[in-house]
Amino acid sequence: MTDDASADRGQLWHGRFDVAPAEELVAFTGSLAVDQRLLVDDVACSRAHVRGLHRAGLLTDSELAEVLGGLDAVEMEFRSGELVFAPGDEDVHTAIERRVTELIGPAGGKLHTGRSRNDQVATAFRRYVVRSLGDLAGRLVDLVAVLAERADEVGTGDDGAYLPGYTHLQQAQPVMLAHHLMAHAWALLRDLDRVLDCRRRADVSPLGAGALAGSSLPLDPDATAADLGFAARFENSLDATSDRDFAAETLFVCSLLAVHLSRMGEEVVLWSTEEFGFVRLDDAYATGSSMLPQKKNPDVAELARGRAGRLIGDLAGFLATLKSLPLAYNRDLQEDKEPVFDALDNVALAIGAMCGLYRTLVFHTERMAAAADSPYAAATDLAELLVADGVPFRSAHAVVGALVRRSLDEGIPFADLVAAEPQLGERALPLLEPGASVLRRTTPGGAGPVPVQAQRARLGAALDAARAAVD
Repeated sequence: MTDDASADRGQLWHGRFDVAPAEELVAFTGSLAVDQRLLVDDVACSRAHVRGLHRAGLLTDSELAEVLGGLDAVEMEFRSGELVFAPGDEDVHTAIERRVTELIGPAGGKLHTGRSRNDQVATAFRRYVVRSLGDLAGRLVDLVAVLAERADEVGTGDDGAYLPGYTHLQQAQPVMLAHHLMAHAWALLRDLDRVLDCRRRADVSPLGAGALAGSSLPLDPDATAADLGFAARFENSLDATSDRDFAAETLFVCSLLAVHLSRMGEEVVLWSTEEFGFVRLDDAYATGSSMLPQKKNPDVAELARGRAGRLIGDLAGFLATLKSLPLAYNRDLQEDKEPVFDALDNVALAIGAMCGLYRTLVFHTERMAAAADSPYAAATDLAELLVADGVPFRSAHAVVGALVRRSLDEGIPFADLVAAEPQLGERALPLLEPGASVLRRTTPGGAGPVPVQAQRARLGAALDAARAAVD
């Protein structure tokens, strides 16, 4: 087949080849179905590039206007759904150049001057990731704000709601519900910090690195980076075209965030069971059963839990792809976008759904308090009472543990055994009163009213700072 026949297929590299690519090669190597969402970003990068070509004297004023007009037209066609991709479009970058050339003629052939698809795709992808991470940060702020609002609703003072705290999913000590909700908020703020840090490192323009070695043309990568709003330009052309650290970091950030959302979801799954009965799901954030009329299922919480595994898989798979790649660009790197798009899409959806779920949860605080008011939950307080008397903690632990064992084995009320214990006696009985134990948690960062109120103030300040950073 002639060069012209190969050119008709739309490949940008047809000149070197005598025949058109095999159908199997086209089907296997094409990425348009995945990367077409980069079109707006690629067009923006192309605008900056052609303005740079114009500054370098490589495009005339009329050519600049023509190419910019063609790029504007392609973007408008895409946004309106009128852009038709051709069978020979390998990727979105090929499609844009083809369509611009169709619209404006020979001047479109100058669009790719001084540029490789290697630096082109890296620039467009980075721009997309930087924007998406900014959106993700905003969503995280919203979810933290919901948790803070719910903490205020359930109370942070002496009369605030409380529930059992768990270790090993066994009741441990009572904690304030506000304290529990804010525990999730602090984890999400760490996620937010990682998102913004990842965004900062991604905010580097590779445009001007070319295929791997830069260009002999008088291009100005600093100017195009500034034109695109990037914080900096690349320092090493080999690194610029092959670096996908920002993609791997994005996947890690999304994976860890998904793990935190999974933990929140698991809690709602447990708390909404008849056995726990701590919360009731709003109808708008629950589903029913096709067979069982009585069911109200926590599908949002379950899917938040389930998607975490998928995102962890995205991260592990992509790290395996990067392993052992030599410098500089290799076609393996085409596999970067699908997992990143999947992770960003799913974690954004999960945050939105969890915002609604937590905003509408009805807390059954009486049920929570009843579960937390088991006299055994005050066991540590009893031991600490003995410690205050000078008893070594390990000895105090043994004394109280023996009382718990006798109460459970012999069916004797725990309060009776405490009152009869010479080292404790009647003075210890107030510690077993409902709600008494949680009030005794007074150390900074602890689960009682005094430290929880101080914590809420710090969370408010952290949330304000987070909003400012995102804005």
